[in-house]
Amino acid sequence: MRKYIVIAFVLLIGIGSSNAQVKASPGLRGGLNISTLTNIDDNSSKTDFYIGGLVNIKFNKFFSVQPEINYSRQGDEGRYFEDGRYYTEKYELNYITLGAVAKFNFGGGGFHLLAGPSLDLKVSDNYINTKPEDFDLSFVGGVGYTLPNGLTFEARLKQGLIDIYGYDGIDDGYYYDQVILNQVFQLGISYTFKTK
Repeated sequence: MRKYIVIAFVLLIGIGSSNAQVKASPGLRGGLNISTLTNIDDNSSKTDFYIGGLVNIKFNKFFSVQPEINYSRQGDEGRYFEDGRYYTEKYELNYITLGAVAKFNFGGGGFHLLAGPSLDLKVSDNYINTKPEDFDLSFVGGVGYTLPNGLTFEARLKQGLIDIYGYDGIDDGYYYDQVILNQVFQLGISYTFKTK
């Protein structure tokens, strides 16, 4: 019995000391969005921005989880033919995104890989004849580098998983290579405030 008490005590001390090493640091992030919609003929990418906040929860020098909330301006630039000439128009899909990425730091240094999910809630669009879905689920992956002062540079690819018009790819005569998905390449910076 005494042996089990000692083991439990050692485990509690270990858990307590590991929890003491967990650090949560708030921060700000923003950058450039280069977005498009898949499987649309004659469209091109649209350049816009994202901005938001984060909390970096660092478990050790190799691993952290980072919940984020952002305002992200997405969409694409469409091209259409009317009255004997071509016109272009920027289609906007603007979201509040709620996400969390896991960050894996190589060798405990500044270089890291990141990946995680995102729930995107549409706040506005400029579509006239159609009504895009009010939400999207996305997967985010990327690379980055964090300087000792908390400044981070990142490149991410964000892939939408839900057709913007709600098709699931298995309806009558509708195939997966026709599903219209958000796709965003992001270049950005963030700053994490140091906490004691």
